[in-house]
Amino acid sequence: MRTALYARVSTRDKGQDVENQLAQLREFCARQGWTVAREFVDHASAKTADRPQFKALFTAASRRDFDLVLFWSLDRFSREGVLETLQHLQRLDSCGVNWRSFTEQYLDSCGVFRDAVLSILATVAKQERIRLSERTIAGLARARAQGKQIGRPRLVFSVDRARRDLARGASLAAIARKHRISPRTLKRRLGR
Repeated sequence: MRTALYARVSTRDKGQDVENQLAQLREFCARQGWTVAREFVDHASAKTADRPQFKALFTAASRRDFDLVLFWSLDRFSREGVLETLQHLQRLDSCGVNWRSFTEQYLDSCGVFRDAVLSILATVAKQERIRLSERTIAGLARARAQGKQIGRPRLVFSVDRARRDLARGASLAAIARKHRISPRTLKRRLGR
């Protein structure tokens, strides 16, 4: 069987390497007597399908360059949610390409429970993404509560100085440049 391997680590996963995944996938293929036809590797978040090698995988699948896609686990393949993940796997099916998870052996396009298990696993992967987002929001809230500046530093601007510059004959554009603000903000602050 001609097999394509798909491996992914997130750009946030500092210190992680796809070689851990690929080594196990290659060894599994060798034990099965399968030929590794191609390897697709992304260093990107799986929140969207906008990953170069993920897209290339589907292009190659449409040409039937391989018979099966083997990925380490479902969350390495996609974390977009139930519907999107199902759509990706159904796209492979429509190309005549099977798919299989190495660590979730029951997640196999030839298995009888694939749709039920896939829905559950995709939901879990999406929930992990939601939890990560919630942890980030909680961390930002805590930092704000501690008085830390989040985002762009606040602009310190003296309306009195701007009015003096205006009284001296400076243009609004020149005053805005001097104070590093937009002319629109300057007009709003001056009440014009």
